Amino acid sequence: MGDPKYPRKTWRKPKRPLNYELKMEELQTLGTFGLRTKKELWKAHTELSRVRQQARSLLALTQKVRDEKEPILLKSLSRIGLISTEATLDDVLNLKPTDLLARRLQTIVSSKLGFKTPYQARQAVIHGHIMIGERKIDIPSYTVTVEEESTIRFTPESKIPQMLEKNKSNEPKVQTSTEEGEAAAPTEAAAPTEAAKEDKPSTN
Repeated sequence: MGDPKYPRKTWRKPKRPLNYELKMEELQTLGTFGLRTKKELWKAHTELSRVRQQARSLLALTQKVRDEKEPILLKSLSRIGLISTEATLDDVLNLKPTDLLARRLQTIVSSKLGFKTPYQARQAVIHGHIMIGERKIDIPSYTVTVEEESTIRFTPESKIPQMLEKNKSNEPKVQTSTEEGEAAAPTEAAAPTEAAKEDKPSTN
């Protein structure tokens, strides 16, 4: 059983952790989804491996047993938005770790509530500014179901919405080419012509 103080790991390291291409891919994924450490990415890989193993096990069963157990797996995955309701086991085998990371509370909050970076969304979640329905959730890795996604919102006492709105209003406006042309026109008109220079009496 092991010591209860040290629970069994829920993640596995990659077999080639020092591979350059793998390290670059991991760093890109960490930045895209705002993950704190590679451990969070490895947990997604491990969870996805478990799901794929279940799908492979179902493919090896007889058709009768498969018809009983396959809908259970597909329904649980469609509930959290990983696959559609019409998906098959082949779609489950084609899932990627990024599909699982996209269902994290941190990722959905970042795109849904207008944060500039996923790291800002992570901080808001950890500090208790996010609610799902009537519950306050402070776990960035919380897996959001399809039904819960529409109920994500800021807590009533949070001041982040006002800060985000203020930052949007303070953003500098990009001057368009038309505005640049209009602004340049008076400058050209104000410049003296060659004829005006000739007509101007000499002070010497």
